[in-house]
Amino acid sequence: MKGAVLILGATSAIAKGTAAALARRGHPLFLAARDTEEAERIAADLRVRYGVEAVAGPFDAGDPESHGKVLRDADARMGGLEGILIAFGFLGDQAVAARDVEVARRIIHLNFSDAVSVLIHAAGYLEARRRGFIIGLSSVAGDRGRRRNYPYGAAKGALSLYLQGLRSRLQPAGVRVMTVKLGFVDTPMTFGLPGMFLVESPGRAGEAIARALDRGRDIVYVPWFWRYFLWAVRLVPERWYKRLDF
Repeated sequence: MKGAVLILGATSAIAKGTAAALARRGHPLFLAARDTEEAERIAADLRVRYGVEAVAGPFDAGDPESHGKVLRDADARMGGLEGILIAFGFLGDQAVAARDVEVARRIIHLNFSDAVSVLIHAAGYLEARRRGFIIGLSSVAGDRGRRRNYPYGAAKGALSLYLQGLRSRLQPAGVRVMTVKLGFVDTPMTFGLPGMFLVESPGRAGEAIARALDRGRDIVYVPWFWRYFLWAVRLVPERWYKRLDF
């Protein structure tokens, strides 16, 4: 029997793709999202399609006071959790965020501060059980600052670093922490953005995430080739890199 997984931000395209991949592997799922009606529709489809237990519940990433409650509710409803997927995020308008403090704050809070709030609760829960896994969805934008998306990239870079430290802390307790660095995925959040290339589908991205979990990976790039592209990008000297308009 596979253990239950709590998916936070369950109505996002990548969350839905990953939920399907986990359901195919037999994981019961608790789908938590602001739009509980949509989360329930997704849960109903997973129940029919894969024959697993799938339920929905409310979750607001921007309300840190509620983060502990959603974990307790999922634990009680599912009879314990094996894993927790942090799937929420906010791209925002990068051009506006570069000049507007409030927009920049929202990007940083939702992608980093609010994720950390959830991770503190998740880490304490799984550490006490001495088993399980956490999956955090980060981004290739956090590997190096780019002119066009450094507010978002800074938040995701901070999240990747936090997950790295958390991975080290939880390893002695038998809890795995996997960082997913997403490249371009075809979602409503990225639709219409300039400069998109070699875009992955949410379904294929979700399967890659679940497969990396099966293989015990610590860090995975999705799609896979971004690992090598970012390796090359990191080699570009700063005096040249700062001239690049991308």
